[in-house]
Amino acid sequence: MSAFWRDRPTFVTGGTGLVGGWLVQKLVDAGADVVCLVRDWVPQSALLNESLHRSVKVVRGDLRDQELLERALGEYEIDTVINLAAQTIVPIANRNPTSTFETNVAGTWRLLEACRHSPTVKQVVMASSDKAYGDCETLPYDESTPLQGRHPYDVSKSCGDLISQAYATTYGLPVTVTRCGNFYGGGDLNWNRIVPGTIRSVLRGQQPVIRSDGQYIRDYFYVEDGAAAYMLLAERLAQNPALAGESFNFSIEIQLTVLELVERILRLMNSDLQPVVQNQASHEIRHQYLSAEKARRMLDWHPVFTLDEGLRRTVSWYSDFLAEKT
Repeated sequence: MSAFWRDRPTFVTGGTGLVGGWLVQKLVDAGADVVCLVRDWVPQSALLNESLHRSVKVVRGDLRDQELLERALGEYEIDTVINLAAQTIVPIANRNPTSTFETNVAGTWRLLEACRHSPTVKQVVMASSDKAYGDCETLPYDESTPLQGRHPYDVSKSCGDLISQAYATTYGLPVTVTRCGNFYGGGDLNWNRIVPGTIRSVLRGQQPVIRSDGQYIRDYFYVEDGAAAYMLLAERLAQNPALAGESFNFSIEIQLTVLELVERILRLMNSDLQPVVQNQASHEIRHQYLSAEKARRMLDWHPVFTLDEGLRRTVSWYSDFLAEKT
């Protein structure tokens, strides 16, 4: 672990989420002085279920509460901010656009404004998404691809991404942006997502459900690689302040259809179950995957886990987790 993190006051939002739990664990292991903003108390999250909250400071509140954010950043003398808080489920965004915009857009500017008013803050890493690019015919997406989301979730990430760049360009805020593919890994409790939902179905002897036609193409990114990428970017920003305002794709650069991903999980689990294809998805991008060339070149970044290694670790996590619940 890098000595960079030892005793470093680090503010993490979204700590009860999939990536947040792994990030907090890695920060604690690295010796950071972690402060987590927690809105909803989620007992099954890694932060709480694995007693991580005993190793960090917890601030209860909402990302849209700028006064609270300024108090937390000031009182804990925060040095590094990593923002993962978001409404991340596409169907929920389509049904509830207002709450998605409130968190993903208004929450972004309020956190950035709080950072601008906090003299101790030296690095800010903002989590955007590959969805910020919207639907584009040129593949793979690189960082020069225009941000042109059209559906609620995609638009919320495009807006948050652009707002982050505006704060870097206009106010000199030391903020960088990550754009990652579809995260998967142990700890994802959103069972309507394809990886945890498929694994749970197989463990229960049930046919996995694909709500789309199975032909949507995505870029899947293992959560431990994602957490490490956020930490690396914060370190590189500290070493090179000229990175402020830059955005970086993180990806293993493999494109898979949803059906291919499910079939790969079934093989790893030695299952002969056949998926049920519902063909009900709408207002989603058809084909996406990312180029990570810029991150390799400018950050000396590379993923640690292959897709199959990540999936094996994920299957093992859910097998243990669900066994404890029976």
